[in-house]
Amino acid sequence: MTDGQRLALVRATHTAIYVVMSTSVVVALYAGISGATGVLLWPALGLVAVESAVFVGNGLRCPFTALAAKYGHEGQSVSDTFFPERMTRHTFHVFGPLILIALALLVARWWRT
Repeated sequence: MTDGQRLALVRATHTAIYVVMSTSVVVALYAGISGATGVLLWPALGLVAVESAVFVGNGLRCPFTALAAKYGHEGQSVSDTFFPERMTRHTFHVFGPLILIALALLVARWWRT
């Protein structure tokens, strides 16, 4: 397998994870706002917990970013997903607060019941 193929595999895997994790955050936030619980809430919260642990365990950096850089072209910046970089650049700054808001809303709802 060439470095280009490895990079494509890293980017495809990271893009899929990004979609799943974004969806998980939206599910948790929706549940916190609406009070709706369903079969997706607990798996979504579990995925958010695992993703947060991986992120914190890796020094607040995504491990896929380092893999993409490893297989990218020498001296060139390379995107670690198939999404435009301007869309993913602020992921931590957007999803971090959304996760905290979702968890706070969920805890508040569960505390009241």
